Amino acid sequence: MTDYRQFFKGKKITVMGLGLLGGAVNDAAYLAKRGADLTVTDLKTREALKASVLKLKKYENIKFVLGKHRLEDFKKADMILQPGNVPLNSPYLLEAKKNHIPVFVSESLFARYMPEVTLIGVTGTRGKSTTTALIYEILSQNLKGRKIFMAGNVKNVSTLALLDKVQTGDVVVLELDSWAAHGLGDIKKSPHVSVFTNLYPDHMNFYKGDMQAYFADKAFIYTNQKKNDFIIIGPKMKNLVKKTKGKKIIAKISSVPKNWKINIPGEHNLENIACALEVAKIFRIPLSAVKKSVESFRAIEGRMELVRSVRGVKIYNDTNSTTPEATIAALRALGSPKALLRGISPKQGFGERNIVLIIGGDKKFLDMSGLVKEIPKWCSKVIMFRERGTELVREEVLKMAKKGIEVYEAEGLPATVKRAFSVSKKGEILLYSPAFSSFGKYFSNEYDRGDQFMKIVKELK
Repeated sequence: MTDYRQFFKGKKITVMGLGLLGGAVNDAAYLAKRGADLTVTDLKTREALKASVLKLKKYENIKFVLGKHRLEDFKKADMILQPGNVPLNSPYLLEAKKNHIPVFVSESLFARYMPEVTLIGVTGTRGKSTTTALIYEILSQNLKGRKIFMAGNVKNVSTLALLDKVQTGDVVVLELDSWAAHGLGDIKKSPHVSVFTNLYPDHMNFYKGDMQAYFADKAFIYTNQKKNDFIIIGPKMKNLVKKTKGKKIIAKISSVPKNWKINIPGEHNLENIACALEVAKIFRIPLSAVKKSVESFRAIEGRMELVRSVRGVKIYNDTNSTTPEATIAALRALGSPKALLRGISPKQGFGERNIVLIIGGDKKFLDMSGLVKEIPKWCSKVIMFRERGTELVREEVLKMAKKGIEVYEAEGLPATVKRAFSVSKKGEILLYSPAFSSFGKYFSNEYDRGDQFMKIVKELK
């Protein structure tokens, strides 16, 4: 196996984007330990990145250029490591390419130099985190004699650092966002087993409203596969994914036995389970063993996560729902069936509409019309968290009062959550499913948003 301490030692590497999620911090720490000569640059100031900078303070071979980027740091480096969500026409990336300097994301740099492992990649607009975690659990519990690792778009995990841990024959499950998939496309490599859960509009602020460009990046998860590879697609993807080199498998909800006791509600989670089930089949894991893994699986952090029940009110943290489709899925999964059986009328109230919904966040330039139509089916109350994106639906939500729905507004998360809890009745569900981005003046990312929500909820009495 390659000695990566020697491989990276003395290499001049520019890390473009430090952030606060932990992945880039851990990547930088790994490269520093391996003796690389690092320049870490970010448009955010040192003060804004204080927590991340402190974690790297002990490494003398890291130079920080914060509050700006400099062209000179992209002219003479041996490689660039960037977070992925940097526009392709960035003058800094263009400068690197002009100077024939390779640009990687953490996942592509790992994939370029990893040993002979089985790589499983999971992408999609929604469901990729749950599907990734479920695949990891199924394989970890049932694939004896092989080590299983999970990384990619996972909080506080450096995919790159897996180079020191994985060995030939191991299995690595990667959650891949569109930028990570694009990075794999750059090195012309796709996972041996790929899973594409679904596709909805997202990140349209980055892709400038171009769904085809968004799909093209996601599609790199399978476009460089070989004939012995596999591409598993969610039920709603069969008309989108057409020409494939690997064997195409369409996951079906009907493949999930109806008598399984599943702890993650909603049709969308049945789709996720169906995808994971197809992966298990590839590894020849018996259905009875898969059943045990699925039935023991619980919601992961920030995704329809039941936090606690207070005074008869069940409180769910769904902070990672940053699109209207994700919030619609949560409403349909948790909403009372009575809401649909009786239709919609102004007379409906508690007992049929059982959800107290908190929505709102920063702009993502997504179509909210579907969510606006869906809310009255399930919600007895809506509390709007005041932010730039929330303004896009404010007037439509206020009109819902005419349909018998109580509508409130609040400034800041503590006031919003406390208001939502104060109007919730015993037997109702308080659902924090924002439908908007977390980035703005209140949060650094969706994990920070979720952490703040959890802290507030734990103090409720």
